[in-house]
Amino acid sequence: MNANTKVSSWRNNKWFRAAIPALLLHCSIGTVYCWSLFSDQIGQYIGFQKSATEWAFSFAIFFLGMSAAFLGNVVEKDIHKSSLIAAICFAGGMAGTGAFIWYGGAHPGSLIALLGIYLCYGLIMGIGLGTGYLSPIKTLMLWFSDKKGLATGLAVAGFGAAKAIASPIMEWMLANLGDGGIYKMFFILAGVYFVMMLVGHLLLKKPDDWHEPASKEEANSIISVIKTRPIKNYIGIWLMFYLNITCGLALISQEKMIIKCLGLAGMVGIISTISAVFNAGGRLGWSALGDKTKDRNTIYKIIFVSSIIVTALVIFTRGIATGAGNTLLTLLVLLMIMIVNAGYGGGFSNVPTLLSDHYGMSNISALHGITLSAWAFAGLTGNNLSAWIVNTFGKEEVINGITVNPTGYQAVLYVTIALYIVSLLLSLFFVRPADKK
Repeated sequence: MNANTKVSSWRNNKWFRAAIPALLLHCSIGTVYCWSLFSDQIGQYIGFQKSATEWAFSFAIFFLGMSAAFLGNVVEKDIHKSSLIAAICFAGGMAGTGAFIWYGGAHPGSLIALLGIYLCYGLIMGIGLGTGYLSPIKTLMLWFSDKKGLATGLAVAGFGAAKAIASPIMEWMLANLGDGGIYKMFFILAGVYFVMMLVGHLLLKKPDDWHEPASKEEANSIISVIKTRPIKNYIGIWLMFYLNITCGLALISQEKMIIKCLGLAGMVGIISTISAVFNAGGRLGWSALGDKTKDRNTIYKIIFVSSIIVTALVIFTRGIATGAGNTLLTLLVLLMIMIVNAGYGGGFSNVPTLLSDHYGMSNISALHGITLSAWAFAGLTGNNLSAWIVNTFGKEEVINGITVNPTGYQAVLYVTIALYIVSLLLSLFFVRPADKK
């Protein structure tokens, strides 16, 4: 094999041109889920309550979904432009967040610092998240046309696993960077993630034999694609995606307190890491299994049924409220957390392939982007819904020296099981079977 042949082989290798750059992009932007590790410390450093800084994360998820929806056509036309936008916005937003944390430390209670964090972590990083999330998906499905689910699951698993990988590194930085370590960490990570995403941007490439179809009516193309099947079909996909994320966020946002409620405060870090692994494993495992099913919607039915069963068991046994000291009930609650995390992740990884089965590959980036608007709205409703329920129902009590609200956490499950049932009905009666061909 001569040198030219080797270069040509490398340039057209699906792992170098799709899988590796997808992981570099998604393992970078997925660290947005590490927010809970340092949100309280940011609030203390700039002189605000944690409840004020929490909105930065909500804005990041909202603008992730909305930027994906509005910039889907940019991704469709030019993945190099979109992946470069992602690298600049994500790293720039992270560096800007560090700068405003530094400013807030020098001027405690400054509204400029808080609004600056909203702008940088929420809006600017959110744009990087949306474009970075979308950019490699279609490319993966084109390179791995016979195993689309496995390929997209691999990338989206990187997004889910990013928290498990980055969390210990961030905790080490916060403990060892000294005074102002919180903003120093953001500056360091901004540089690291920019390099990772830039390499992913340079490597990312669609197959040479794929040619984007020309669209005469670009503004109406997505609507016309959706109308190729009954409109309730797409409505069903969007709603069950939205409800699955809402349920996942509602439980995951209370996960640490539920674990403490079980008397396992000393194991919160370990259990959270395991749940993150299930989240990533669900993204890869459920999407890979989808390749082997006749109808990919079957995966959603399995996700919803399994979530309903484990949630119902915890409701009937009152596992959260009475699980402390009871090994069987504790294991049941932990099983529910793991299954919901896996289903939450699997819901993400199966959406692009489910859409491609129903509507084809020609406009999949733009269509996937619009569908991710469900993530935007779920990011605003999921956490806030569960927080309202916990604050409204039950009362706080002390278990093993920690103040918790077992009744409030149990009440969250009544809402999530109802939403899972609605999701299952949508999957059964709205989303009709599609031919993968």
